[in-house]
Amino acid sequence: MNATTAQPTTEELLARGWAALPPGYRIPEVVPTLDEARAYCRQLAESHYENFHVATWFLPKPLRPHFHSIYAYCRISDDLGDEVGDRDVALALLDLWGRELDACYEGRARHPVFVALAETIRACNVPKEPFADLLVAFRQDQTVTRYATMDEVLGYCRYSANPVGRLVLYACGEVSPETKEEKFRLSDATCTALQLANFWQDVRVDFAKDRIYLPQDDMRRFGVSDETIAGGVATPEFRALMRYEVDYARSLFERGLPLIGRVNRDLALDLDLFSRGGLEILRAIERCDYDVLGARPSIAKRTKFALALRALGGKALPFLRLGPKPTGKLA
Repeated sequence: MNATTAQPTTEELLARGWAALPPGYRIPEVVPTLDEARAYCRQLAESHYENFHVATWFLPKPLRPHFHSIYAYCRISDDLGDEVGDRDVALALLDLWGRELDACYEGRARHPVFVALAETIRACNVPKEPFADLLVAFRQDQTVTRYATMDEVLGYCRYSANPVGRLVLYACGEVSPETKEEKFRLSDATCTALQLANFWQDVRVDFAKDRIYLPQDDMRRFGVSDETIAGGVATPEFRALMRYEVDYARSLFERGLPLIGRVNRDLALDLDLFSRGGLEILRAIERCDYDVLGARPSIAKRTKFALALRALGGKALPFLRLGPKPTGKLA
């Protein structure tokens, strides 16, 4: 095999990947202190995701570093898979990140995310599984671009979304042998619903990356093809498909809502905020008559502000009033 056809080495793939990502993502030569690592995670969390920053308002101060470290892990893991533009490079980076996760659990953390995460893992007794599951999803995104059935989509969400909810429950001290399975079941429903709401909001964005999360059998049943999405025109058939998928996502939100009444008050505020935000995405899709191809439906800033104010107001309300109305719809 000559030099022009030789496959790049792992080291070459990693070098390409780090060159395409922010410099701060690289593994440093000197292991940071815990304070330095926590500052790194806090800055990453608060500069990348407005809704996450709002949500941390409702958390007791001692819990915030744990949420910052979990978010930083999720953020960088996602970027390693989605921001380098090359499947082989992304897989090499994700494999390295997985080895760093193993090292973290073995007491050999090097990256600031894992230095901070090691303390979260120790303090909150978090198992490796949910962190490792997320990497399964990010690897899958490199090789799977279509899903035959909704069961396959839900299987993807089991790795891409549900681990996040479980990590939050661990961080907030909400996992016990007596309530673990019920809380995980309700959390999984909420997290999957949030993932689906984002998928339906981003059909056009994902298609530009050659990904379609709409189940292929549902598309066939409603008479929608890849060409329909590529055309960018929301046909009556496409709108009917989106109506069906939006209704299904809403049913999952409603299934998960009882979790709000089964967790501590501070976490309940966050769950209330994110559930209402997810339901508002579905409403935004409905308001544009299910046309997610012409423009990406979004929540207006004033609506986000109103949701945050409503959640903040909940601090002064009896706990039972924190949840949504019995219909499960936004007020």
